[in-house]
Amino acid sequence: MPIWNRPCSAAGVDTTASKANQLEKRLISFAASIVSLSSKLPRSVQGRHICSQILRSGTAAAANYGEARGAESRADFVHKLKIVFKELNETTIWLEVIAESSLLSPENIVAIVGENRRTLSYHRRFN
Repeated sequence: MPIWNRPCSAAGVDTTASKANQLEKRLISFAASIVSLSSKLPRSVQGRHICSQILRSGTAAAANYGEARGAESRADFVHKLKIVFKELNETTIWLEVIAESSLLSPENIVAIVGENRRTLSYHRRFN
């Protein structure tokens, strides 16, 4: 069971998922999907290069969103959210490179491409 689905025993803590919690969960799940996808990339020079790039950008979104939630000011929060958005956009590019270069078959990337688009869309609405 994921950590965020476990009951909170602290007194007075509201475990109702807010929009922020929902987005964080999606970004963490997306990062896990990127990790899984990266293990399927070929171990060629090209595959290793793209693997390192997509691992960095695809997992950074969740970590940066966590940082944004702990921002010290509104300006800091907005800045960190912009970084999340940039990382998701970069991940879109790497997914398109994977698709265009046929490094993975379409059935290996269609679900993650869809989730990337939904997460970007959700991010735009949320902000």
